[in-house]
Amino acid sequence: MVAIPSGGGPTDADLVRAAQVGEVSALGLLLARHRSAMLAVAITLLGYGPDAEDAVQDATVVALRRVGDVRDPEAVGPWLRAVVRNVCRARRARHDLPLDDPLAAALRSPEPDPAEALERHALRDWVWHALEQLSPRLRLVLVLRYFTGVTTYQDIADVCGVPIGTVRSRLAEARDRLARAVLATAEAAHDDSASLTSARWRRAEETLSAARRGDLGTFAAYWSPTLEGHWPRGDRSFGRQRVLGVLERDLDAGVHHHLANVVAGRDLTIWEIELVNPPDDPFHCPPGAVWIHHLESGRAQRCRLFHARRPVEHSAAAA
Repeated sequence: MVAIPSGGGPTDADLVRAAQVGEVSALGLLLARHRSAMLAVAITLLGYGPDAEDAVQDATVVALRRVGDVRDPEAVGPWLRAVVRNVCRARRARHDLPLDDPLAAALRSPEPDPAEALERHALRDWVWHALEQLSPRLRLVLVLRYFTGVTTYQDIADVCGVPIGTVRSRLAEARDRLARAVLATAEAAHDDSASLTSARWRRAEETLSAARRGDLGTFAAYWSPTLEGHWPRGDRSFGRQRVLGVLERDLDAGVHHHLANVVAGRDLTIWEIELVNPPDDPFHCPPGAVWIHHLESGRAQRCRLFHARRPVEHSAAAA
């Protein structure tokens, strides 16, 4: 067992080494720590929506199986972001070939050599224990897809006697539950990621509440005076005036911003916001937005805004 130092919190390298000898809670904390950066990559490649979240869940399960491949523990952050990029590219390609997606290639290892088997034995035991917590129907499709030769959606559908769409939805749910189980181990063993998220959530609520009260000075204090903004149409801005202008226009139009979720990393925060339009102007804003904030000294130094896609029927009505 690798000792994780308590003073100042474990480093990424400490957590990687611990995970590589089977300490799943170390992997859970590592993934919780980097989740905001992983989600930022997924949103950039897939847009704001459930596909990005699903890609992060896929990447979490890849990391569960492949953390032993990390040769430079200090560089695990770039490695995790690369895993997310690969998952996103596979999702965009939408190929359904045997073992053609990175998650399948990562989980299935038919004949590991003895050293690899020893290195990953504890994590593999944990994976199988976690699989046993799934319902039989979810466990079956996951085991078929990643631990047998029955890997295509059509073959799994034939074996299970269900439509391909059902296979896809069951796989998505099973991967989601497995990924959440990994992250839950971090909450059981460490509290630094939970406390960081809680603090960032409070800061987000305070910032947005100040804006709703018309206290734009407090709202502006969150953003660096030299803020670099990246906007949905691909343009950039410098300084915080555009952020203030966007908010003021929304408030004047009667749009309400409700904080739905906050994902926190050491120097990165993601706000997911539900936008509620006024009854007399239901298409003023998209239904939601996500802000990705890169922080320096506690302030947003660089930000990127994404909008949720409007439902098809709303888009047609607006047209």
